[in-house]
Amino acid sequence: MARVRPMLDGVPETLLWTLYNRAYEAGRRYPVLDDPMALQLLAGLDYPFEERFGLPNAFSSQAQGLRSRCFDLAVQAYLADRPEATVVALGDGLETGFWRVDNGRLNWLSVELPEVASLRRTLLPPSDRLRTLSGSATALSWLEGIEDPAGRGVVVTAQGLLMYLRPAEVRRIIAACAERLPGGVFVLDSMSRWLAKGTVAGTSKVGGMTVPPMRWAMDPGERQKLRGAHPAITEVRALRLPRGRGAMGELIRVQNLLPGVRTLTPAMTQLRFGG
Repeated sequence: MARVRPMLDGVPETLLWTLYNRAYEAGRRYPVLDDPMALQLLAGLDYPFEERFGLPNAFSSQAQGLRSRCFDLAVQAYLADRPEATVVALGDGLETGFWRVDNGRLNWLSVELPEVASLRRTLLPPSDRLRTLSGSATALSWLEGIEDPAGRGVVVTAQGLLMYLRPAEVRRIIAACAERLPGGVFVLDSMSRWLAKGTVAGTSKVGGMTVPPMRWAMDPGERQKLRGAHPAITEVRALRLPRGRGAMGELIRVQNLLPGVRTLTPAMTQLRFGG
């Protein structure tokens, strides 16, 4: 089968970098993320990964794997109480979370820009419990496609997305979810202000790729400010990265905990909505 050449730039191109790191980690002897599909996706793409992003970095690849694993664990914890819940993955990219957490009963909605949604439909296997919606997460029209009359629950994830939006857009998405999804949760990651500042200045690079501007940033100590997005937000909780592999994994875990250096990697947060 001919390989697919992705035509992506700007923010959508960053999904190829995260896939590159995730696949490298998945190929290790004892990966922190069981993700064989990432290796298949990498092999199915006609794209100069090493030329564009440089050689895989042991820190970045394991940190990426642990970030995805952290999201998986949050989703699985929600599914443990509500096994027939709907998972809405905003900016899903080429993540394979559906197959990593599938309990045979959940429903999954991926919300992606048209060019990325097309890639997902081409490269990923179909399922009658998986839908891919073409559109921007900021349009909020995806909320109209979520029906939960039986109260099965909804968990929304935004991995590697919100930092590229404007603060008002982030607040509007969170507020809309809090308003429309009582009993649901929202799992997100955020970048620190000093790291985001470099992307806005255009000085942050990954190999030959200039990291797109991160318009929204939040230091870990600012999490509680998210409560102000809507009165239905009843809990704002920090999510810790799971334990990694070897000395590098311990380094990632420790730096994620220490105030002085924890802003080097994304901070994971879970919001819970009342109702």
